[in-house]
Amino acid sequence: MGGGAFILVLAVALAGSVAPAERKCQLSGLWRNDQDSLMEISVLRDNGDFQGQYLTRVTLSEGCAQISPLRGAQQQLGEEGWPTFGFTVSWDKFSNATTTFVGQCFVDAGGKETLSTMWLLREAVGSLEEDWKATRVGRNVFTRKRTTKGKILTNLSPPCEAVPSPAP
Repeated sequence: MGGGAFILVLAVALAGSVAPAERKCQLSGLWRNDQDSLMEISVLRDNGDFQGQYLTRVTLSEGCAQISPLRGAQQQLGEEGWPTFGFTVSWDKFSNATTTFVGQCFVDAGGKETLSTMWLLREAVGSLEEDWKATRVGRNVFTRKRTTKGKILTNLSPPCEAVPSPAP
């Protein structure tokens, strides 16, 4: 076996043997989900509280989606280094709805970070009789989007005039 092939085999073997504690997941940064929505977690405090911004590509309303604030908390990291977390997004700039996400951050043997989440979306309705249709449930998987440091979500958000409304 040549020197290059030996190094490749050794690297693969070592990557597979890295303990989860050595592959810690950090929530801060920019994330893209399977619906092409973007989330930027810009402030992560020592106590686990965090805040950021969310730009959805899926809306309930006919209007243009705008950047919405998010606030959440993650468990304090244990030895495994893969935190569970929850956060809420208020869509008050363009919709009368709120979504709460819960999930866990994972890192695979190659170092790819993934947030696996479930969400509940609550839309305002006009009466108790309509309550049955007000809550939706779903799943999203987020992957880290590598970028330069700094708040960049606002730079990636197109102006509302340029964004066509999605078809129902």
